[in-house]
Amino acid sequence: MRVARTRRSLRRGARSVLTPRGVRGVATEVAWLSTHIAMYPLGLVEEKAREEAERHNLDGLPPVQRGLLMGDVEAAGTPIILIHGVVDNRSVFTLLRRGLRKRGFGRIVSLNYSMFTEDIRHVAGRLSELIESVVRETGYERVHVIGHSMGGLIGRYYTQVLNGDRRVHTLVTLGTPHSGTLPAWLVPHPISRQMRPRSEIVEELDRPAPSCRTRFVAMWSDLDVMIMPKRNARIIHPDLNARNVFFRGVGHMSLPVDGRVVHEISTTLAHLDHDGTILAAGTTSINSSAGRPRTDASVPQPRRSSGRYTTVG
Repeated sequence: MRVARTRRSLRRGARSVLTPRGVRGVATEVAWLSTHIAMYPLGLVEEKAREEAERHNLDGLPPVQRGLLMGDVEAAGTPIILIHGVVDNRSVFTLLRRGLRKRGFGRIVSLNYSMFTEDIRHVAGRLSELIESVVRETGYERVHVIGHSMGGLIGRYYTQVLNGDRRVHTLVTLGTPHSGTLPAWLVPHPISRQMRPRSEIVEELDRPAPSCRTRFVAMWSDLDVMIMPKRNARIIHPDLNARNVFFRGVGHMSLPVDGRVVHEISTTLAHLDHDGTILAAGTTSINSSAGRPRTDASVPQPRRSSGRYTTVG
């Protein structure tokens, strides 16, 4: 049964690749993967929680950064925590970090961890310690978290299971196996078992969470070969305020560097209201055609979810 499901997922993935957009996406994925491998050693260097001095004036800022600071100081100053995937490090966020800073977000911190010594629960505990440290240093009561691949599961576990919703305003996940992924069966490692469908972690995250206050945004793609079936990268939970955003032609490793993804993240984090309807100056509504996302009737709509569905590209 599991083999048949894997074969069906592979066939659907092959159809996505055999299109002009798919070919471009694969080429981008290969190019970025090569670049990322070269940058990987730099990501092993530990970073300080505060990388840059807090900015108190607008001198020298480009118009986009100045606009966000003047329009919504809280949005610009809210700390953003980045969490990488299972065999990665913070270097995967190099371009995303640069893109967020260009758009006016000033406090960005990364959490590094090792799959050889830590699992999802342990890293979620470390995330809790890091966030409390950032809260003490910055004076902000809540933060945003962006997780790539397993990093999204770590952020979600902290938010849902460890009561992190009191600290996390918005959790953005990129290519995260929220319902598990079939390739995890191929790797005989404890951390891989946590990412299998119906694992203990997946079941914990599927439990009721009626009081969770965090806003969730799950970004997923048709070229993500690490998530099978692809729809498992969506957040399907009746109690969560979740929005699932589908990107065409973006590979797993390309999600943190794709310009459309960076735009969507920046726009989402510039909305500090809980449902995303109040706009900060200089931003575009997530429901606006000018903002590129649109409702896509072709994206499967699950029965048990209160979340919204959009597609980009």
